[in-house]
Amino acid sequence: MNKFIIVILSLSIFGYSNAQKQETQPFLKYYKTIDSLMKISHERGIFNGNVLVTRNNSLVYQKSFGYTDGSEQTKLTKKSIFNIGSIAKEFNAVSIVMLIEIGKLQFDDKLSQFGLGLPAWSEKVTIKHLLNYVSGIPQIDYDNVEDEKDILEDLQLLPNLLFEPGTNYNYNNNSIFLQKRIIESVTKKTYQEFVMENIIFPLKMENVVFDPDFDYLNSVRCFDVHKINCEEVSTSKDWLWVSIDDLNKWITALHNNKLISRSSLELLLQNQYFKNKESSLGSSHDSFALHLHGGQSWQFEAAFMSEFKDDLNIILMSNNKSKGFEIIQSMHKIMKGKPFSLPKRSIYRQIRSKCHENIDLGIKSYYDLKESSLEIYDFENSNELKELGYDLLTSKKNNQSIEIFKLAVSEFPDNASLYNSLGEAYYANKQYDLALVNYKKSFELDNTNENAKKMIEKINNIPKK
Repeated sequence: MNKFIIVILSLSIFGYSNAQKQETQPFLKYYKTIDSLMKISHERGIFNGNVLVTRNNSLVYQKSFGYTDGSEQTKLTKKSIFNIGSIAKEFNAVSIVMLIEIGKLQFDDKLSQFGLGLPAWSEKVTIKHLLNYVSGIPQIDYDNVEDEKDILEDLQLLPNLLFEPGTNYNYNNNSIFLQKRIIESVTKKTYQEFVMENIIFPLKMENVVFDPDFDYLNSVRCFDVHKINCEEVSTSKDWLWVSIDDLNKWITALHNNKLISRSSLELLLQNQYFKNKESSLGSSHDSFALHLHGGQSWQFEAAFMSEFKDDLNIILMSNNKSKGFEIIQSMHKIMKGKPFSLPKRSIYRQIRSKCHENIDLGIKSYYDLKESSLEIYDFENSNELKELGYDLLTSKKNNQSIEIFKLAVSEFPDNASLYNSLGEAYYANKQYDLALVNYKKSFELDNTNENAKKMIEKINNIPKK
């Protein structure tokens, strides 16, 4: 009897539940390896947040690393509530399908049916188009709208779509805004009321909230590389924040057909028009064996990888965006018994201060570290230089930003996004000819880049002096 108690106590130390369902040794192996990965990631300054791994409804690993905001005064707990970015869009998509399954909506219902006062193009746009980001509706015009009233008015004044529905792909938050309005039109309830009554309460999700104030219990702030808290001002509303345990409840219920049928789930797991594009629920393999989704908002970052077999869920949430997606891929490899790599230190964070002080010394430090410490710092990820460029640009250091983006395109010459960013920096510096050159290069590399296309037209319409 004493030996049995000792075994149970030792398992509880490592955070397992339902231990009797699993063999001890595999869990212990996973726990130790994931714990080493996460400790190193935290020590290297590339992860601040919560981690959870479950298999067959049993806890494999759960820990919190770091703080609730940039002041580093209060430590995170498993009850901490995070903004999960685009993962929250799963809730409106599943809500739509729940209404379809009970006969209150159909995939082919036209946007014009829901009394939103939209122009004639709404007669061509269907719910299916919205769910797959192929409606032709543009992104929210964040430069000119301040709230949801403005968003709707902007759509009511939109003369034309970007393209015929179903012929192209354009990931945008107007599609999310409209899905929520459709739900409200059909149910005669607010979107929040519908989700609370039909998802949150039935799943017993305990630490969740829509659009929390900064002082809401257990909600966290995101902060940047300077450890400055983000403003977190949102134009659109009804964004669900959740704890990591509650996101696990959502994923598990979804995959076990507690909310919608398996056939409906498969429709949402893959884009119905473009197989290589993201769906309402992120992405999945053709066999629907693996479900992946990630979200970013301000400096929040969340991601999960979930295998239907064995109900394997690997979830990560951070309020100091860095290398979450790389870390979660390594955790997945650990759980599959495959070789994995430790995430490298951020070259952006390493040279940021020098670049702010003296751009030439900062770039020299980049090359010096690339020569001496290639295995330690991350030189393979183009986003490292991209984030540094925008760090400088938002600090009104336009010339320094240009130099970093020039470095970036020289390091990644086939990256359309970086040329777009260099064009943006030149445009901010009123060097319109050079901005045009780089926007054209971006569009040449990626002819679906609507921003580059828009900026090319805008610059060409600037009166010549």
